[in-house]
Amino acid sequence: MTFLAIAALIVWIGLAFFRGGFWRADQRLSRADDHGGPWPRVVAVIPARNEIASIARTVASLKAQDYPGDLKIIVVDDNSVDGTGAAAQAAGADLVLAGRPLPEAWSGKLWAVSQGVAAAGELAPDAAFLLLTDADIAHDSGNLKRLVAKADAGKLDLVSLMVRLNCETAWERLLIPAFVFFFQKLFPFPWVNDPARETAAAAGGCMLVRRDALQSAGGIEAIRSHLIDDCALARLLKARGAVWLGLTETTVSLRRYDRLGEIWMMVARTAYEQLDHSRLNLACTVLGMALLYVVPPLAVAGGLAAENWLQALAGAVAWGLMAALFRPTLRLYGRPALEGLLLPLAGLLYGLMTVDSARRHSAGRGGAWKGRAYARTKPVDRTGHPMDG
Repeated sequence: MTFLAIAALIVWIGLAFFRGGFWRADQRLSRADDHGGPWPRVVAVIPARNEIASIARTVASLKAQDYPGDLKIIVVDDNSVDGTGAAAQAAGADLVLAGRPLPEAWSGKLWAVSQGVAAAGELAPDAAFLLLTDADIAHDSGNLKRLVAKADAGKLDLVSLMVRLNCETAWERLLIPAFVFFFQKLFPFPWVNDPARETAAAAGGCMLVRRDALQSAGGIEAIRSHLIDDCALARLLKARGAVWLGLTETTVSLRRYDRLGEIWMMVARTAYEQLDHSRLNLACTVLGMALLYVVPPLAVAGGLAAENWLQALAGAVAWGLMAALFRPTLRLYGRPALEGLLLPLAGLLYGLMTVDSARRHSAGRGGAWKGRAYARTKPVDRTGHPMDG
């Protein structure tokens, strides 16, 4: 255990200094007041399946944008049974499409997005950007203006925000800031935003996409089977241009997670997909999370009990460094610094969720969401044909 505690400390030191400063949580959009030239036309595309609880607020937040250019709003009602389409129409969407049946090899969300993107070409053929956003996002009134200004200033093909997730219930307070911290650790935002690095990621709740870049990359069809569609889109576009990913405190998710099971399902549906359905990757991930999050507090407890002061010290420093690196993300969510000491518990739970994700995929229930489950599919090339491997 002493060896493991020292190893955990070394890894945390490496993460602190050699992982792009991911923990600083400092990638934010600046003001858009200095944007020059005319503001381009934008079409927002919102895929929505049984989102009666939030779709009206999402559409209303887009209608309330202070964007100086033209903004059209398309909602694709993905075979909802709760009146989502009617609610979107009443809220002022410019076009509400009834989604067509889901074809083979497509994920439900991407099929809905694809239909919306096609409709955008007819509704506003001269639109320079598409705002791909979820049906449970409330956009700050200045959000679109800042997104477009960032894209134009940096000649970016994709600008994405990880919106502020709900963090009110006990389970949310324990697990949501940790989720954001883990995502930043997996995809360091400064590396994502560096054109010289291959690291690519996005957050599907809010993605501004340059339309011609998407078309030249093969469109939504090029990633049609991906369940982690946001990161797949970022990889597709960064291979040809530049992308940017940041955090926000003002554009927020409306989705609540009142129970542990709701967060568990959110993670379990895609975690094994992120690991490329590899048992080796799963084993390495679980062992790595155990080393980083479980070993330090166990080393402290065991070291104190056995009067092994080196073990206790190594575990305590690793645990303290972990909490210190977590602090900026906790500050983003208005949580006290002491809650950083609970990160090992969150890490343990996320490790169990990842194992459960592999179990669900093995049982043929991988990617289950809103009444749909997806079997593993082969990747497709930009023409839509299956690839080997």
